[in-house]
Amino acid sequence: MPILEVEHLKKYFPVTSGVFLRQTGAVHAVDDVSFTVARGETLGIVGESGCGKTTLGRCIMGLHSPTSGKIRLEGESMGKLSVSQRKAFAAKVQMIFQDPYESLNPRQTVRQILEEKFRIHGRPAATLEDDVHGVLNQVNLDADCLLKYPHEFSGGQR
Repeated sequence: MPILEVEHLKKYFPVTSGVFLRQTGAVHAVDDVSFTVARGETLGIVGESGCGKTTLGRCIMGLHSPTSGKIRLEGESMGKLSVSQRKAFAAKVQMIFQDPYESLNPRQTVRQILEEKFRIHGRPAATLEDDVHGVLNQVNLDADCLLKYPHEFSGGQR
């Protein structure tokens, strides 16, 4: 069974005009997208700027309500998931934006950014230091990077 199924997903945004903001049309941000993701697979969504990648991701994450179509997580309709089930799903799924400036909080140091992610995923406070240093080792960065802010890194380091 796929972990994620998206069937005929559509997301249209209304176009309004006039004093009374009457709907005069719609922007078809996502139009009839279908795919499945098996457990252990990674999905990358690529395309031109403005083609609906972020809107698709936001629909999957539950941040936008689809105009039509189905999104199922482990066979269960996303619309039927409880708040706690949605939070558990969001903790396992991540959207990575192509612009690192949108992905990293510019007011937090690397240490703060990493520690926050580990806390969100329920890591014990006693292991935070080891967890953070483990991530740095995986990406070949020195411990002095923990005190830096995102803008202090080169494009490749971000």
